[in-house]
Amino acid sequence: MKSVDAHLAEILATVRPLAPLELELERALGATLAEDVIAPVPLPPFDNSAMDGYAVRAADLAEVPATLPVIDDVAAGSDQLRAVGPGHAVRIMTGAPVPAGADTVVPVEWTDGGTVTVTIQRSAPEGNAIRRAGEDVNAGEVVLEQGTVIGPAQLGIIAGVGRRRVLARPLPRVVVLSTGAELAEPGTPLQPGQIWDSNSFALTAAVRAAGGEGFRAPTVGDDPGAFIDQLDAQLLRADAVITSGGVSMGAYEPVKEALSPLGTVRFEKVAMQPGMPQGFGVVGEDQVPIFALPGNPVSSFVSFMLFVRPALRKMRGLEAGPPRTETAYVVGPLKSPAGRRSFLRGVLDEDGTVTPVRGQGSHQLAALATANALIVVPEDVTEVPAGTAVEVIPL
Repeated sequence: MKSVDAHLAEILATVRPLAPLELELERALGATLAEDVIAPVPLPPFDNSAMDGYAVRAADLAEVPATLPVIDDVAAGSDQLRAVGPGHAVRIMTGAPVPAGADTVVPVEWTDGGTVTVTIQRSAPEGNAIRRAGEDVNAGEVVLEQGTVIGPAQLGIIAGVGRRRVLARPLPRVVVLSTGAELAEPGTPLQPGQIWDSNSFALTAAVRAAGGEGFRAPTVGDDPGAFIDQLDAQLLRADAVITSGGVSMGAYEPVKEALSPLGTVRFEKVAMQPGMPQGFGVVGEDQVPIFALPGNPVSSFVSFMLFVRPALRKMRGLEAGPPRTETAYVVGPLKSPAGRRSFLRGVLDEDGTVTPVRGQGSHQLAALATANALIVVPEDVTEVPAGTAVEVIPL
């Protein structure tokens, strides 16, 4: 059997980062910057008030309370030049340009709020409540570096430096396709021999959680021809395809039967539990990566975490490799088959312990739903005593 590490290495050697595109800001969330973002002007571009209040000279507040005539108002967005002479005040709003001659802003809460004259109860040092030009960013400064994932705050600074578009690697578009004549659509009555399809929903959600755009395609039965037709139709919108089911050794395995003759997809046994049957390769003129995952729901989910998620990171232009692990101490003994790396479902606690969930079968989706970690048992280990330090993959 092929090792887990070798299978992942083959996948990461095959997939490529997506080509950068000029993305509108509304489409850039989650994308990966393919350029440095540089501020063309200082931020803020001018001295402005941090509070509603009065722009004055600090020297006029040497003795307080002080009463000053209010000679003008200045609002945020004002483009008129204003000035404050000795012994005067200008009423100013948050974000408004600080008038020439003023060197401090007195918050309105320190005054009587007057509009003709204002009585100021407290003195204020020079620079009080003033945001200086360039205080956040200088002109020509790199505000975001290439390779940064664009989150809400990053999107804000891109807009804040005046950019409407940005060069970035887009979110991978991933089509998820479940196979099996036994599958029924959730929300419909079950016929004899049927189960509701859960894999396509879980895997589509996993794609989105991993920073991709997930698209759930209609399920396909056990006809290889129908599978190929559905696959061809979906390739038009796919940067990658995930299938579940149809890859084992028995009869009626549509994915394996349809893709094996192409010569570009390999089906192998990987030394892992759950998830031993795996398929991977490329399809279509654009050589779209396809991940043919096993049909048992726990097997397909574990396979996604081990193989598909790292591949999506590489497609996004991010560092990619085996899932991050941390050390925990297992509560209770574990057993694992010889020659396979096991990924047992467990609950990782803040005290550094991990407890295996009840129900480790590859079909036991309810048990998976209670877990927040995978407990890794190496290939050469068959028994793990309680209290042993183990590696876990946080989910």
